Amino acid sequence: MTLRNLRFAICFLAPIAMADERMIIDDRKNSDLESAIGTHWRLVTDGVMGGISTGRLQADSVNGKACLRLRGSVRLENNGGFIQAALDVDQTPGGDASTFQGVLIEVLGNNAEYNLHLRTDDVWLPWQSYRSSFHATPGWQTIKLPFAGFGGYRISRTLDTGQLKRISIVAIGKAFVADLCVARLEYYREN
Repeated sequence: MTLRNLRFAICFLAPIAMADERMIIDDRKNSDLESAIGTHWRLVTDGVMGGISTGRLQADSVNGKACLRLRGSVRLENNGGFIQAALDVDQTPGGDASTFQGVLIEVLGNNAEYNLHLRTDDVWLPWQSYRSSFHATPGWQTIKLPFAGFGGYRISRTLDTGQLKRISIVAIGKAFVADLCVARLEYYREN
């Protein structure tokens, strides 16, 4: 192999191998609520079941980084207690994460706990999901949430990552002011 061929292989083939280690769901390159996979983020609050939590979902930029920003007030009255940014993935390549180990999320928050919820074809009732929690600090951080760490909430079936329907970023479970920015969301595969 010549030096020129070796440089070509290093410069052009290495990034292709790296791309196989992840699937980008959203990298916030769109300036609206559209994700990288073509579906749109939407705000869902506990108002769907009588709660009084309020929220906003918008495209934003924080510390020079484009992001999806979820803000609002989580209230527990009337059996409430959540606001969420929801993204449907079932009619996209993001519906099958069976060859990946988990979800990678780049976030900045207000030093509070948040959840990532997954819904599959096995989830029938609105309160059911597979959940994993993370702590969002005031500085940008990248967090890996392995699929093995997601627990079923009011569902006894095992998480089937080959049939994902929705990914949600959720402020839930206690009364607090939510402020969370998401710059990147992807599935990852360990080497």
